[in-house]
Amino acid sequence: MTAFLKMQGLGNDFAVFDARHQRLALDSDAARAIADRRLGVGCDQVIVIEPSKNGADAFMRIFNADGSQVESCGNATRCVARLLMDEKGAQQVRIDTDGGLLACVAKGDHVSVDMGVPRFGWRDIPMARETDTLSFAIDLPGCDYFPLTLASATNVGNPHVVLFVDDAEQAPVAEIGPKIENHPLFPERTNIEFVSLTSLGILRMRVWERGAGITMSCGTGACAAMAAAQRRGLVETKADVVLDGGTLTLELEGEGKPIFMTGPWALSYKGEIDLRALTP
Repeated sequence: MTAFLKMQGLGNDFAVFDARHQRLALDSDAARAIADRRLGVGCDQVIVIEPSKNGADAFMRIFNADGSQVESCGNATRCVARLLMDEKGAQQVRIDTDGGLLACVAKGDHVSVDMGVPRFGWRDIPMARETDTLSFAIDLPGCDYFPLTLASATNVGNPHVVLFVDDAEQAPVAEIGPKIENHPLFPERTNIEFVSLTSLGILRMRVWERGAGITMSCGTGACAAMAAAQRRGLVETKADVVLDGGTLTLELEGEGKPIFMTGPWALSYKGEIDLRALTP
């Protein structure tokens, strides 16, 4: 049997495995089986903590619920950071990911993460053709909810499309999300955020995550929303992003500067699973 932790950050939930001292038979098929909410543990992402090859405290491997590997996950980073801090008796740690090196600092009961510098080049997203990532249209035949001319794109360790809408509460996330995720404009697929400005310094966001669907929260998505909103002059250097699962605080001093995400983490329970029984 293999031990794991069930953790969550604002309802974005994870099955976390520690592979720093033992080799785990955990691949995309196993991750998909673990994430199954009826037959497995049930989670948005499967997280594997591994030794870092770059001098960080650990490397974090991330599988989406569909088994695909992704570069970064902000909510999972806070959870893993808290585990490492408690283990080391430290107030700060560094976590290596495929999306970059993330510096994490304890802030009371919360964790703050330097998510790196948002990138806006169309190749950085990546997109299939040269595009003004501040404002562009997405052709969705048969979609008459709203003209998708207010889309912005950014990469904050993984790709995001931010749609500014009048009311995020009413946005058809389940209908439009998968269409944009798999649109040919995004050769590596993309995450989609539906964002509205509710008051000065407060953004309401709902999200469709690449490979996971609708989730209660997305840390990198909140970073993308903050970066896109700042480019449009909707927020200044600090904003709260209100998600279905709660609120994250984002700080960004301007383009070319790193974005900082601060929020909670939680341990739901400890468990064991027979990884050998997951796949034929």
